Amino acid sequence: MKIIKTAIKDCLVLEPTVFEDERGYFFESFNQEKFERESGLKPYFVQDNQSLSIKGVLRGLHFQKGEHAQAKLVRAVAGEVLDVAVDIRKDSETFGKVVTTVLSSENKKQMFVPRGCAHGFVTLSDEAIFFYKCDNFYNKAYEGGVLFNDPEFDIDWILDESELIISEKDRALPNFNRLILT
Repeated sequence: MKIIKTAIKDCLVLEPTVFEDERGYFFESFNQEKFERESGLKPYFVQDNQSLSIKGVLRGLHFQKGEHAQAKLVRAVAGEVLDVAVDIRKDSETFGKVVTTVLSSENKKQMFVPRGCAHGFVTLSDEAIFFYKCDNFYNKAYEGGVLFNDPEFDIDWILDESELIISEKDRALPNFNRLILT
């Protein structure tokens, strides 16, 4: 496994070593010991989530607040997504930074999103199965989010905004400047 640092502190892209032959392929999707050694981080995953989304579905930008904050290890099991992390940790040297990467069943990359980052993705393929490993349990009372098209971040979601399928809940999320004032 190759671990690549990003513009956000502790936000990492993981590239697995894939063994392919005439039968197909094999790769180790996560190894706690290797991850700790290479990253210096020690997440303990307690919850796995999976979603299916059709092309254009944008989920995010979400996070859990306070003691319910979650680090996530995410990947596209099938299809292709643009994955996005935004550092919303006020005391972070990378506060306000954005990282985007394409995750797909073809490239088998994963992104580790640390606690204190908002996270989202948009489905680029006809459909995608997206898998999350979380290091804390979801708690509805502590959920938060930032508006996907906040001009502060200028995120290129690759698809035209007219192609995006976004829940009413996600369309009603606050802008970043409103979030940091509360």
